[in-house]
Amino acid sequence: MSAVRTARTVVAATLVAGLAATALAAPALAAPAPAKQDHAAAQQALQAAVDAGVPGAVAQARDGRTAWTGTAGERKGNDRYRVGSITKTFVATVLLQLQAEGRIDLDDPVEKWLPGVVRGNGHDGRKITVRQLLNHTSGVYSVTSDPGFQEKIFGPGFLEHRYDRWTPKQLVDIAMTHAPDFAPGTAWNYSNTNYVLAGMVIEKVTGRPYGKAVENRIIKPLKLRATSVPGTDVRMPKPSSPAYSTLSADPNAKVHDVSKLSPTLAYAAGEMISDSNDLQTFYRALLKGKLLPKAELREMTTTVPISPELPGAGYGLGLMKQKLSCGKEIWGHGGGIHGSSSDAQATRDGNHSIALNFNADWTGDTQAVLEGEFCG
Repeated sequence: MSAVRTARTVVAATLVAGLAATALAAPALAAPAPAKQDHAAAQQALQAAVDAGVPGAVAQARDGRTAWTGTAGERKGNDRYRVGSITKTFVATVLLQLQAEGRIDLDDPVEKWLPGVVRGNGHDGRKITVRQLLNHTSGVYSVTSDPGFQEKIFGPGFLEHRYDRWTPKQLVDIAMTHAPDFAPGTAWNYSNTNYVLAGMVIEKVTGRPYGKAVENRIIKPLKLRATSVPGTDVRMPKPSSPAYSTLSADPNAKVHDVSKLSPTLAYAAGEMISDSNDLQTFYRALLKGKLLPKAELREMTTTVPISPELPGAGYGLGLMKQKLSCGKEIWGHGGGIHGSSSDAQATRDGNHSIALNFNADWTGDTQAVLEGEFCG
């Protein structure tokens, strides 16, 4: 991905390391647009992304009873795509469901469920809770920040290693070769290792692959027909269009088709596939209380600060809130993985939502689409 990306996307989305955040725009109140023009700004932002070099862009929005689909370039409205770190909201939802059933307490130490796994160079699973994994206050080093992993998985080495299979334990072990970012509970830092561990905890609690829990508890009940947890399947289901990456920090580098890859490199931190319709259905159901009891949804939406520079942003349990330039507050998650930049957001009542994707990871501004949809 490019070196410049919106703060929300950097914080919430990426599996690709080395991105830098930019501040959100200063608050400015916009006059409400006529109903027929509600999505014009979002469509313009999609086209601007394609004009900037993104091969294809798609967005779908719902506002009350109305729905809109916008496309630009080679993307189609019903395309499926890799959603990257949007996977994290599904994973956190499952763990909150398990807590509601009395099968786990999010304040359990990680060591209780994964004995001996989080150890090394100052990491200690006895001092880290499952909740701290979910809200990124654990201090656990992110595997995607490891230089060797970056070179093999996100750089030119990807072309040789794209089909390598990784176990969750291998990903965690790479992280354990580094010191923690901070003592548990003392700060905030986005770490993909947190959600690798969260997926492992689900498997320990349920005795089955975490993806089965996601399927049985979320995908099937909500009838999310375009959503899947691919596991070891390297292919993209149809309909879909190719995903492209430069595999380099240089936006002018050669562009590669990276559609096929081993999802095991991301696991529970970002392996899922979906489309814009399903993602909206999921976040609307979640925020409307259809997937979690009130107490668990309250825990999920209890946020910790991300940065003093972003006073309107906070991270809950696999769910992030942000304030847009017009003052509107939205909740959701972003997702970045090879050749795919996605976002799914909704108002807190779940009535107004959008989900979008660019099939490129080096250019394009997903935040502009959000601003266009919610602020006009």
